[in-house]
Amino acid sequence: MKRFITIAVFLILLALVCVGIVGFNFMRDAGIKQYFATMKPPAATVSTVIVKPSEWTPGVEAIGTVNAVRGVDLTVETSGIVKNILFHANQKVATDAVLLQLDDAVEKADLVAQKAQAASDQAALTRAIELQRRGVGTDATLDAARAAADASAAQVNKLQAVLDQKQLSAPFGGTVGIPKIDIGQYLAPGNSVVTIQDLDTMRVDFTVPEQQLPLLKIGQTVKLGSSLADMSFAGSIRGIDPKIDPASRLVSIRGEVANPEGKLTPGQFVQIRVELPQENNVISVPQTAVTTSLYGDYVFVVVPAKPAAGAAATPAKPDEQKAATGKPAADAAKPQADASKPADNAAKPADAKPADAAQQQPLTISQVFVKLGRRNDGMVEITEGLKDGDQVVTAGQNRLFNGMSVAVDNTIDPSKSANKQVQQ
Repeated sequence: MKRFITIAVFLILLALVCVGIVGFNFMRDAGIKQYFATMKPPAATVSTVIVKPSEWTPGVEAIGTVNAVRGVDLTVETSGIVKNILFHANQKVATDAVLLQLDDAVEKADLVAQKAQAASDQAALTRAIELQRRGVGTDATLDAARAAADASAAQVNKLQAVLDQKQLSAPFGGTVGIPKIDIGQYLAPGNSVVTIQDLDTMRVDFTVPEQQLPLLKIGQTVKLGSSLADMSFAGSIRGIDPKIDPASRLVSIRGEVANPEGKLTPGQFVQIRVELPQENNVISVPQTAVTTSLYGDYVFVVVPAKPAAGAAATPAKPDEQKAATGKPAADAAKPQADASKPADNAAKPADAKPADAAQQQPLTISQVFVKLGRRNDGMVEITEGLKDGDQVVTAGQNRLFNGMSVAVDNTIDPSKSANKQVQQ
C-alpha cells in the first residue's frame, strides 16, 4: 500500500513538473512574441534639406576639343639639305622669324651672276636711251635694250624667290614644337618640319543636338574645363554652323577663350557648358536625395509620426454623460469646466518650451515619386512631386523604407568631403 502511494505521489509530482515546464515554455514564447510585436526598430539617422524655390542657371552641356586659333604644321616648299636649325622646342618666336636654313650655295651663285647680267642690261638700256635722245639710235635698238633689262630684272627676282624658299620662316608669332628634322637631312617639298601654335587665344569646337540649337546664339558665355566641377575657363560663342549634319543630327559650334597662362593645350579634351538666362522659383534638391528604381525616381520626405490608435481619448457623448452622472450634459459639464481651471493653470509651465516638445516629436519618412528635370552643379530640378517646405532626406536613404522612424542629424553635409568638414 505504501509502495502504491509512493508511486502515485511520484507520478503526480512528475505530472506537475511537466505541466510547469510546458506552461513556462508557453508563457515564455507568448512573452517573446508580444515583445517583438510591440518592439519598434530604432530610428535611423539621416541628413535632410528643406525644399525651397531657388534661382536656377540652366545650360547646354557638351564635350569638345581645344585648338589654337592660329596653328599649323610647317613644311618646306623646295628640296634641299638641312644646313641649320634656328629654333628649339617650345620656343616662342616672332612673325617672320627664320626657323630653318637649307643649303643655298648654288642659288646664291646663280643670283650673283644674274644680278651682274641685269646690271649690264640696264647699262645697255641707258646707252640706248641716250642715243635715241641724240637722234642716232633706232627705236628697235631701244626696245630690244629695254626688253633685255626687264627680263634680267625679272630673272633676278625669280632667283631671289628661289633663294628665299631655302629658308623656313614663322608665318605668325607663337610657340614652336619639337623639331622633326636633323642637320644634314634631305628634305623634299611637303616634309613636315615643326608645328607652331599661337596659345594666347584658343578655340573650342563642339556639337549639340538640333533640339538645343534655338537656345544658342553668338556671344553667349561658354565655360569649359577638365570636368563639370572645374569650369575655370570662360569665353564666348563665335560661330554656329548654319547646317545640321543629316547623319548625326548635330550642329557644330565654335567658341573662343583666352589662354594667357597657357594651361589649355591644342587637342585637349574638355567639358563645355553654355550658360543660359537665369530662372527663378525652381524647385531643386541635391542629386544624392534621388533614388532610381524600376518603378521610377523617388525621394524620402520626413513627416511627423501619426499618433497611435486610442492614444487620444475621445470625448463622451451627451447621452453617456447623462447616464453616468444622472444629470443633463450641460449641467454635468459645469463642474467639469470649473474643475478644469486649476488644470489649465497647472498646464502653463509645461507650455513654456514648445520648441522642446516639437523637437521630441517622433518623425517618419514617406516615399514620394518625383519627375526629374535638368541637372546643374550637383542639383536636380524636380518638376512634380515636391513642394516648398518639404524636408527631403539627402543622405542615409539606402537603408530606409516607407514609414520608418528617423532622426535628423544635419551636422554632416554630404555635399562636402569628409576632410573639408573636419577642417571646418
